[in-house]
Amino acid sequence: MSITRRTFSILTAAAIANPIMGFGAPARAQEKTLRIGYQKYGTLVLLKGSGLLEKKLAGTGYQVTWTEFPGGPQLLEALNVGAIDFGSTGEAPPIFAQAAGAPLVYVAHEPPAPRGEAILVPKDSPLQTVADLKGKTVALNRGSNVHYLLVKALEDAGLSYSDVTTVFLPPADGRAAFERGSVDAWAIWDPFQAAAEVAIEARELRNGEGIVPNHQFYLGTRDLVDDHREAVQQLLAAIGETDVWVSANTGEAAAQLAPNVGIPADVLTVALARQSYGVTPLADEVVAQQQAIADTFHELGLIPSAISIACLLYTSPSPRD
Repeated sequence: MSITRRTFSILTAAAIANPIMGFGAPARAQEKTLRIGYQKYGTLVLLKGSGLLEKKLAGTGYQVTWTEFPGGPQLLEALNVGAIDFGSTGEAPPIFAQAAGAPLVYVAHEPPAPRGEAILVPKDSPLQTVADLKGKTVALNRGSNVHYLLVKALEDAGLSYSDVTTVFLPPADGRAAFERGSVDAWAIWDPFQAAAEVAIEARELRNGEGIVPNHQFYLGTRDLVDDHREAVQQLLAAIGETDVWVSANTGEAAAQLAPNVGIPADVLTVALARQSYGVTPLADEVVAQQQAIADTFHELGLIPSAISIACLLYTSPSPRD
């Protein structure tokens, strides 16, 4: 997988900030460091702020470092080159990363949240249905969940992927292009979706309900899941406890996230309410759904070769392990 200059700068900064060697290198025993990549929004950033994982790992010899990334594709670039050991993304980024040879493993997932992503148009846009997108320009983050949302929404409307012009932009640039009218529509996820709906009254053309599940996956390196199972189990337990808290305290969670995300708490409350919570291993149905996404991207020529999701699943240790 190629690395952009921006991503190289991010990884270099992370290496300088976190000089202790991680699982991908022959570190000394006392230098066992769990390196977690996170995005500004979601369970992991709340887990980081709570310090719960560090408490669970106290006395085990593990340290924890955290590195922020602007999106799932960039996070998995870091995992691919050994800069982090674990992170969370939507459905599409691990497919593109696996196709590029990243040594990732699907560790767990959150339940579907199809309303947490959507194709938006300006409030006064003449576009009323997805079918109206034919010949139009849509901004999106390449390789993100909304890439698949756009494919399936077009298909459901009787259009093909080639019927629209795609402009690949990260969320901040996508919002700017959307506001100045440089694109006709914007495929985006929460909390950026909720922010656009509230702040500029962007109108939802189609969300994921009925066409895509919109799962959130937790992914680790092969070295992590094979050789550091105790750390993985403690990490999953901490994520699970954080999920329980967020689902019962959405307003408080939004207030904690707001300073990091730069989005008002009331907007984040809307976004969090559209999410789902309850970290679990991947069931056969989820694997099949993820495989269907991978197959679709291959058929469209978005990834160079067919891949298998089932060969990259984490197996929880038995009580005797």
